[in-house]
Order: sequence, then C-alpha cells, then structure tokens
Amino acid sequence: MVIVTGTKRSGTSLWMRMLREAGLPSIGEAFPAVWGDSIRDANPHGFYESRYRLGIYFATNPEPTTGFYLTAKATRLHAVKVFVPGVIRTERAYLHRVVACMREWRSYSRSIHRLTSQEDAWLQDNPKDGMTGEESVAKARAGRSPIPAPVEWFLENYELVRDFAVRRYAMNFMTYERLMDDPEAALNRIFEWIGTGDIAKALACVDRDLHRAPDYEPVPSESEVSEQDAALFDAFYQAIHEGSALPPELLGPLNDTWARLSEEYSKKVKELEANRSRSETL
Repeated sequence: MVIVTGTKRSGTSLWMRMLREAGLPSIGEAFPAVWGDSIRDANPHGFYESRYRLGIYFATNPEPTTGFYLTAKATRLHAVKVFVPGVIRTERAYLHRVVACMREWRSYSRSIHRLTSQEDAWLQDNPKDGMTGEESVAKARAGRSPIPAPVEWFLENYELVRDFAVRRYAMNFMTYERLMDDPEAALNRIFEWIGTGDIAKALACVDRDLHRAPDYEPVPSESEVSEQDAALFDAFYQAIHEGSALPPELLGPLNDTWARLSEEYSKKVKELEANRSRSETL
C-alpha cells in the first residue's frame, strides 16, 4: 500500500487528499464521526482516516466484524493514512511505499494546541451524554496524552526512523515546510517514486493559506523542553528537512534522549491508562 504517516498535524491529511485527487484509490473518510462539526476548521478539506490508522495487522485485517481482508498485492497502490505507532505494527508486506510527513516541532506544538482548543470550544457548546459543557471539556482533557506535544513529536518521529532502519521498507521523508516551500518539486519527487499519479491535480490541492502554525503564539508545552533537548530536536528536524542521512555524531544523543524521555513519560501514560480503567469500572 501507499502509506501516509507522521504525527498528527504534520500534513498527512493533505497528502491523502493529493493522492486521491491524483487518481490513487484510497481508504478513509473525509470527516469520521463528528469531526466535520467539532474540528472541521483544522482540516477544512478532510482528514481521510479509517480503522487502519492504527496499523494493518491482525487486529484490523481482516476487519473484525465483517471478515473483509485486504491483500497486499491487490492494494499495492491504495493510499491509506496510518499514524506512526500503526506503521510500526503494520505487516512488512503492506509497506510498498511510505510517505512520511514531519512538521517542525514548534509549529507542530502550536497546531496541536489550536486543535485541542477548537475541540474544547465545541464540547463546551455541545456537551455529551447529559454532561455540562465544563464536564465534557474536563473529560476530554483527562483522556488526552500526558506527554507534552514537543516530546510526543520527538518520540514518534524517532521511533519511525528506527523502525525504518530495522525493517528497511521504501520510505520517503518529506517535511511539511519543504512541501509548502516548493510543492511542485516535492510532488514530482514523490509521484515519480510511487510510479503513478496526476501531479497537476495533486498540486491544485496545495493551499498555502492553511499553512498558519508558524504565525501562532508560542504555547506552554514548548517551555517544557530543555534547551539541550530543543537543540537536539532542531538538529534532528534539520537533517530530515535537508533530506540527508542522520549525522553519525547525532545518533548517540538521539538514542540517549529517546531512552530517557520514553522512560520518563511511559510512567505517566501508564498512570493515565490505569485511571481510565478505574473510572470505567466505577
């Protein structure tokens, strides 16, 4: 399959739309659930997500309720969005081409902050299950990841690079900023690599007016990153943005930082999951 992956708010929805418009068969709805109402402004053209965002593996393929099974050969050029943890779960046979999207970490953090603010505002006005607006917002916030957005950005992107290094599938990293800077060059590169697609139709999907996050004000999660980690995140991003291999002198610090941060925040994630389980049994 042609897998589109990356963190949230990294350009995956735009890539899905471009691949669809270019003529590739695709899997995923533009606005699953209530997203067309709650956070439409975040992606006015659609999100294009499906159950396979969690990965293409035994829990999702065959589809649990219908038994429908995707074969790797028949879906070789089907585009589907799969978030980073899902790519790591996905069976190697389905990773025909992986378009990996990365956004600069500060821009990502500000975009995530804006997305959750939009969701909170919608829940305030449209509370769920007999709750007040304040209760709906509190429940949504309690269920969100306790990992600060910049740390989540680093952990997921580095885990994707590590998975690629181990399994060696065909992956092409493209930063959101490079796509916005020169969309024609970016699309020529990716569609030539895929081997099919109407580039002109894909190019018509690029709307620079939606590239707004750099103009947003800094958000609190940015201050949770030390100066040393921020410099490492910058160097990591810059290597990907330039399309170069990770410098050998960067590998040790990246590994050490990943180990430290993943250990620190895995405890918080486990606490959140434990609290969820307790609340569900009450």
